[in-house]
Amino acid sequence: MTDSWANSAADPPSAFGTDLHLELNGSGLRTGLMDALREAVRTGRLVSGTRLPSSRSLAADLGVARNTVANAYAELVAEGWLTARQGSGTRVARRAEPRRAAPAAPRTRPTRRRPTYSLVPGSPDLAAFPRTQWLAAARRALTAAPHDAFGRGDALGRVELRTVVADYLARARGVYADPERIVICSGFHHGLMLMAQALRARRVRAVAVESYGLDIHRGLLTDAGLRIPPLSVDERGTRTDDLAQLRGVGAVLLTPSHQFPTGVALHPDRRAAAVDWARATGGLILEDDYDGEFRYDRQPVGALQVLDPERVVYFGTASKSLVTGLRLGWMVLPEELVPEIVAAKGHGDWMTSALEQLTLAEFIASGAYERQVRSMRLRYRRRRDQLVAALAQSAPGIRVTGIAAGLHAVVELPRGTERSVVEAAAWLGLAVSGMARFRHDAADSGQRLPEQDALVVGYATPSDSAWAGALDALCRVLP
Repeated sequence: MTDSWANSAADPPSAFGTDLHLELNGSGLRTGLMDALREAVRTGRLVSGTRLPSSRSLAADLGVARNTVANAYAELVAEGWLTARQGSGTRVARRAEPRRAAPAAPRTRPTRRRPTYSLVPGSPDLAAFPRTQWLAAARRALTAAPHDAFGRGDALGRVELRTVVADYLARARGVYADPERIVICSGFHHGLMLMAQALRARRVRAVAVESYGLDIHRGLLTDAGLRIPPLSVDERGTRTDDLAQLRGVGAVLLTPSHQFPTGVALHPDRRAAAVDWARATGGLILEDDYDGEFRYDRQPVGALQVLDPERVVYFGTASKSLVTGLRLGWMVLPEELVPEIVAAKGHGDWMTSALEQLTLAEFIASGAYERQVRSMRLRYRRRRDQLVAALAQSAPGIRVTGIAAGLHAVVELPRGTERSVVEAAAWLGLAVSGMARFRHDAADSGQRLPEQDALVVGYATPSDSAWAGALDALCRVLP
């Protein structure tokens, strides 16, 4: 039987201190309260050292006399469940903490160490995020923000951000970008999801993808009901000349400036082949320019989009130039696609924070964005050079490729050793990815190049303090 009491005290519940939920069972108030407290301690809901509400506060919450609570506390102190000291209140006693069973002896060898270092690609150095400059930009943006910035917003995104992004892309990446053809999204994943919805609405049934890439991108397309036939990748980049042989394909997803993960730039002939295919079939090229700002040994490879802005959808983000957690990106669309993407996104821009958009707009307009990119370009180039030098000394037979740009390198391995090297790295506390992780499940056996054993090393990922340790661990596991 459960007793309940109305709160008849003049003071409202919990007016005097900590809230404490108790289920009081039994025929007597004091007995029910003591049982409830013992059970809370026994099950660990009240851990040792927890300060309990004062007798006055708990009595008010339960609607009982203060003496009832005081007497219950006193008996539990005598039993060793609680302690009471002048000025410290009533607390759960340490000796009342429930015992935990000793862990059973492992029957197998110990589990792998949790990674101490990470060279997994796909992330910049998060510790290098310019917090001070970002905070200053946020303050300026918030001060100048119009009142409508705090409303639901435009599905295209804030015009302030679209305007500065258009200017920056035209200048830095050669992209033809009008602010009215830009849609702000929550990173590349969000943009690709919107694109997949628009393609399905157009009755497209298949999107060709590169035979090496991120499985999460392939998954977004298949989740939308699209087939993803692969295009082989070789030393000249993706074989876009094979597009004409694929039936029912309405779009192709490419990383032309720096193929992920092989690091090859798409050859000019194959760029032209992709555009010719799109023009002839009415198809679309989805250009993921994920790290185009980081080119080291020569001028950056320009965006493919400039060859035909009406057949190429350009995707860019702040994920590599700033941090992945910012979740801001942009799509530069063919004019006819703008209303379709807006319809997929919805009438209100609920996926991207207007205040963060305004902050990024101010950050770019002030010049802080490009200063950050230039600074990180120098830092990542030094790391790349240190990686190449260290591997040349510790493993002179190892070839490193894909290093002209980006935030990762491909470390080629002897045939049949990739899996063992990745596992050996894990035992040393180093997280690193093998090339096989990025291979398309349906990649055909007719590729020009054989499947290679390699590590995809994200040299931008570690902080400065962790870089030396990560590099040393990598050198130790190479054959």
